[in-house]
Amino acid sequence: MDIQEIQLRDLDVKRFIAEKTREISSLVGDGTAINALSGGVDSSTVTLLAHRALGSRLKTYFIDNGIMREAEPERIVALFRQLGVPVELVDAKAEFFTALKGVTDPEEKRQAITDAFYKEVFGRLVRESGTRYLLQGTNYTDVEETVAGIKRQHNILEQLGIDTQKEYGYRVIEPVIQLRKPAVREVARALGLPDEIWQRPPFPGPALAARIIGEVTPERVAIVRQATQIVEEELSDTRAFQYLAILHEDRVTGMRQGKRDFGLQIEVRCWESTDAQIGSPTRLSFDTLETLAERITTEVPGVVSVTYNVTRKPPSTIEAV
Repeated sequence: MDIQEIQLRDLDVKRFIAEKTREISSLVGDGTAINALSGGVDSSTVTLLAHRALGSRLKTYFIDNGIMREAEPERIVALFRQLGVPVELVDAKAEFFTALKGVTDPEEKRQAITDAFYKEVFGRLVRESGTRYLLQGTNYTDVEETVAGIKRQHNILEQLGIDTQKEYGYRVIEPVIQLRKPAVREVARALGLPDEIWQRPPFPGPALAARIIGEVTPERVAIVRQATQIVEEELSDTRAFQYLAILHEDRVTGMRQGKRDFGLQIEVRCWESTDAQIGSPTRLSFDTLETLAERITTEVPGVVSVTYNVTRKPPSTIEAV
C-alpha cells in the first residue's frame, strides 16, 4: 500500500483536524460535496470534519439500507441534527434487498452492497445534486485487510484500481484513511462528538449483512437484529473492543415442550483488541453466557441454539462474513 499510516503515538490531533479541514475545503473548492453518514466512529468523525470545512455546502445523507441496528437510522439522524449537522434520511431498503436477493457467497454479498451503495444510491444522489465529491469514513485497517485479500471491505475502491470518477461519476474523499480505530476515536473526541459515538464498538460497513451466513433477507435481518440488541444490552458493560451476534445458515435440532424444534443457531462473539489487527475472545463468565443463551432462545423467534466463539484472530476474523 502507498498510504502512509499515522500511528496513534505520532498523532497530533489538533494539527490533523486543521490539515484535513483545509484539505477537504481545497479539494471541493466552491462546489458542494455529499457525505455518507452511517453513525459509526469513522463516518461520524468525517461528518464533523467535512461540516467544519464546508458548512452548508455539505449534503449529509444517512442511507437506510434495511440492514442496520434497531432504530439506528432515526437515532443517528436526530443526534447529528442536534449537533447542528443537517442530515437527510434516504429509504434505500428496496435497492439493497434486491441486490442481495439469492446471494450467499461472502465476497459476492460485499460486492452487491458496494454496487447498491455507490452506483445505485449515491450515483443517483450525485446526479440529482450535481456534486462531484463523496466523503466517507474509510480507515487504514479497511484498506489493509482488503489489499491483503483477507476480506473485501465495501468502501475500498481506488485502492483496488477502481476509477470512481469513471465508474460512478464522482471522486471519493477519505479524510481518516491514514488512521486506525484508536486514532480515529481521539480525533472524534477532540471534535466534540458525544461519548456514545466516539466510544462505540466498531460496526461493519455491510452492517448486519456481515453477520448473516447465507442469503440476506428482511426476515433473516430481523432475527439477527433482535439478537444483536440482546448481545449489546448484555455485554455493553464489559468494555470489550467489539461484540456481536451471527445468524448461521443451517438449521439445528432443538426441543421445546418435549417436542423437536428444528430451529436456528446464533453465534456470539466478543473481542479484546486495540486495532482489529489481532484479537482474543473475552473471557465472559458462564453466568453471562447462560443469560445470553436464555434471552436469545426465549426472545428471538425460532432460535434453539446459542454458541460462543473462543477462537483468536487469526485464524478467525472479528466479523464472520
